[in-house]
Amino acid sequence: MISTSAYLPRDFGRALLVGRVWRETPAGAGPCVVAVRDGMAFDISQTAPTTADLFDREDLAEIVRNSPGEPLGDVRSLLEHSLDAERDANQPHLLAPCDVQAIKACGVTFAVSLLERVIEEQAGGDPAKAQDVRAEITKLIGTDLSKIKPGSEAASKLKEELQRRGAWSQYMEVGIGPDAEVFSKSQPMSSVGFGADIGLHPASAWNNPEPEIVLAVNSRGEVVGATLGNDVNLRDIEGRSALLLGKCKDNNGSCAIGPFIRVFDETFTLDTVRATSVSLRVEGADDDFLLEGVSHMQEISRDPLDLVSQAWGRHHQYPDGFMLFLGTMFSPIKDRDAPGGGFTHHIGDRVTISAPPLGAIVNTVRLCTQIEPWTFGVRALYANLAARGLF
Repeated sequence: MISTSAYLPRDFGRALLVGRVWRETPAGAGPCVVAVRDGMAFDISQTAPTTADLFDREDLAEIVRNSPGEPLGDVRSLLEHSLDAERDANQPHLLAPCDVQAIKACGVTFAVSLLERVIEEQAGGDPAKAQDVRAEITKLIGTDLSKIKPGSEAASKLKEELQRRGAWSQYMEVGIGPDAEVFSKSQPMSSVGFGADIGLHPASAWNNPEPEIVLAVNSRGEVVGATLGNDVNLRDIEGRSALLLGKCKDNNGSCAIGPFIRVFDETFTLDTVRATSVSLRVEGADDDFLLEGVSHMQEISRDPLDLVSQAWGRHHQYPDGFMLFLGTMFSPIKDRDAPGGGFTHHIGDRVTISAPPLGAIVNTVRLCTQIEPWTFGVRALYANLAARGLF
C-alpha cells in the first residue's frame, strides 16, 4: 500500500495547499474550503465560502497561511479516508478543489498528442486501424514537431506542404496554427476529486486517461495556483468526428481534479509548472496490466500563459474564474487486449497522476452510468452555504 505521503507535494512542508472537503458541521453537512498547515487541514469557509471567492482575494497567500479555521485533523488521514471505497459518505472526504469556476481545457498542445489525434481521425475511431495509420502518418510527417512554434512562419510553411501532400488535418490546425484548441471540458461543480470514481461512457470501446496540470485562474485572469487533473477521453467517439467532442469529454465523472490546488508563492511559481513532469500509472484490476509514462511540461508547444490568454481577455471573461487543463502528451498505445489493439481502459482500473510539486490524484474507472449521479450543482451549493450561514 502506498503511503499517503506520496499523494502530497515533495516539499509538502512549505506548500500552500487549498482544497474542498465534504463534512458534517453543526449547521449541517456540506462542502467546506480547507487550507493545509503543518500537516493539518483547517476549515476556512467562514473566511472564504468558495474557492472562487478565495482566489479573488488580494491577500490569498496570507489567508491560506493564517486565517482562522476549524481543525479537521491530519491531512494524511483525510487522504486515506477519501481513498476508502467503503467510506461513510457523511464523513470528511476530499472533493474537487474547485467549485463554481468554469472548467476549460486545451487540446493538442504536445507534438505526440497531435500525431495521435490525427491518427484517431484517419482511423475513424477504429482502434484496429490505428497501428497502420500511425506508421503511415509518421512516415509522411515525422514525429518531431516539437521544434515548430505554433503560428510561426515555419509552421505556416509546414501547413502548406502538408496541404500539398493531402495530409493536413483539423488537429494540425490547432496543433501548429495560431489558435489553440480551448474547449469547455465540464460544468461548474461537476468535477470529482481525489479517491472518487471516474466515468466512461458505455458507448466507448477505445478510451484513455489524459494526465494534465490544471491552472487555477481567478476572475481577473490571474493564475493563482495549479493542481492535477484527468481529462478522461473517448478516442473512438472523437475519432468518428471532432464535432462529438462534447459527448466524449463531458459526462458523469469524466473530469477529475485534485487533490489540492497549490497556491503560487516564493517557492512555487509558473516557472515551476513549466519545468515539472507529470507521471501516469494505470493498474488493471482484472488483468494485472500496468501502464506507466512521464510527460515533460518543457515539451509543451504553447506556453501556459499563452493558453490562458487565449481563454481569457477582452474577448471572453470568467466572473467566477476558471480551471484550465493544459493538455497532455499521453495517448497510450501499449497493447492490452490483443497485439496491435493498443490501450483502452478496463472497468476497475486504478489511475494515478502525479507530479513532484503537486502530489498525486488517484481515481478508479467505472461506467458513467453506474457511478453516483451528479446532483449537487451551483444552486444546491448556494442553498447549502446559505443554510449554514456562510452566504
